[in-house]
Amino acid sequence: MTVWLLGDQLSPESAPLAAADRVLLIEAHAFADRRPYHPQKLTLVFSAMRHFRDELRERGYEVTYLRAETFGEALDRYFASNPGDDLVGLESPSHGADERRRELVESRGGSLTLVENDLFLTSRDFFDEWAGDGGGGDGDGGDGDGGGDGASGAADADRTFRQEQWYRHVRRETGILMDGDEPVGGAWNYDDENRETPPPEWSPPDVPRFEPDETTREVRAFVEERYGDHWGSAEPFVWPVTREAARQALSHFVSVRLPEFGAYQDAMLDGEWALCHSLLSAALNLGLLHPREVVEPAVEAYESGKAPLNSVEGFVRQVIGWREFMRHVYRRAMPELATANQLDQTASLPPLYWDGDTEMECLSEAVGHVRDRGYAHHIERLMVLANFALVYGVDPAELNEWFHLGFVDAYHWVTTPNVVGMGTFGSDVLSSKPYAGSANYIDGMSDYCGDCRYAKTKTTGENACPFNALYWDFLDRNEETLRGTGRMGLMYSHVDRKSDDEWDAIRERAAEVRERAADGDL
Repeated sequence: MTVWLLGDQLSPESAPLAAADRVLLIEAHAFADRRPYHPQKLTLVFSAMRHFRDELRERGYEVTYLRAETFGEALDRYFASNPGDDLVGLESPSHGADERRRELVESRGGSLTLVENDLFLTSRDFFDEWAGDGGGGDGDGGDGDGGGDGASGAADADRTFRQEQWYRHVRRETGILMDGDEPVGGAWNYDDENRETPPPEWSPPDVPRFEPDETTREVRAFVEERYGDHWGSAEPFVWPVTREAARQALSHFVSVRLPEFGAYQDAMLDGEWALCHSLLSAALNLGLLHPREVVEPAVEAYESGKAPLNSVEGFVRQVIGWREFMRHVYRRAMPELATANQLDQTASLPPLYWDGDTEMECLSEAVGHVRDRGYAHHIERLMVLANFALVYGVDPAELNEWFHLGFVDAYHWVTTPNVVGMGTFGSDVLSSKPYAGSANYIDGMSDYCGDCRYAKTKTTGENACPFNALYWDFLDRNEETLRGTGRMGLMYSHVDRKSDDEWDAIRERAAEVRERAADGDL
């Protein structure tokens, strides 16, 4: 028996490895000719795979590592040397891949048995039992390629799931941050303590940097030669590519960055791309770290008095609440979720998402972070990059593709619910309202507006912040869909107070902004 692991399943602790001593890894290259994946994402995946190969060999495994254009080409070579072999693997979290993998193996005379992916904290059955068949986990509260349960999407196309109730369920069942039957501290979340703007004299701690070793340098050279025309900078490359380095990054976050993570987790500062964020998502999504493994030391930091509860709870919620929730909602809502577009938005992504050439400070900063490092933190993703695309009117699938290509931690199962379901409100499967905002939000959570050529307080006129007119125009254009939602009443009370003359000026300014953005002149 041979264990076939994918490039996002790089854990030496995964269950199939305990019962086998032979491993197959395939480094396929042609997929990145078809889509311009960020060079740091490609370097990260290929380097992590090669380091994992070496680690497994040091542990005594017999590893077959094949570099090929496609999985099919690699499997032709594998089964030529190992006819009729029985492969075992982990289910993939992204839609459709497991069926394709079985077809590839079986058409070559082998067999493929897939087992539950144990690189997540919660199983499919755990979520499905919570969600049930009737209500989808509805409740109050805030808001690669693979398959798993590929048949469930059609049945759940019209279902809705809400993260807050799921998060509480996971904590109750796991005991994480629980005091008996009640949450530690008496509250389930501390969002109201996690929206501070750092004072002017504050500066974030240094980001841990993992200098590329010989293997990573070889991979980077290959990526630069093979995919040299892809969007994004190949350097500086700071990401951990081994389990050891990932654990060092985790230790650094818990001891250095976690204490102030909570208070400033929604903040944005000019020239700062990381602040106190963990920067662990890429390692988690590759399998180099397990979610329980990153949560436990954070909880211990709270219990020992080294980190405040608002920081620890905020981090725990991201890992065991939101990340797990995304995985399961994606599984249940696919394939419909990938093309969902309930607001019928059809605009193309403006050029500024690729070149960052805009005088809007917030967008220039956020796009620059993605271009330079393949990363932007969660508020930049939701309230700058997705928010602008939402009020501008971008097709959700096109924005989803951009996120998928540009981020080092992006896989289809991650980006699709985040971008289509939340960021663009293409579906209400996981969110009860669109996350649309004007300059007021950007100004409240950042220092961008002070130096921006656009005036945050103006809605119309030559130098009015583009977010403002687009925001009101978005509410106007989508009134039929949005007015009746329970959480939009306040916004539409403001809509109702605007005069006809105001609306004429808003629509004119919004049209001008769209034209200029489409022409690359915003």
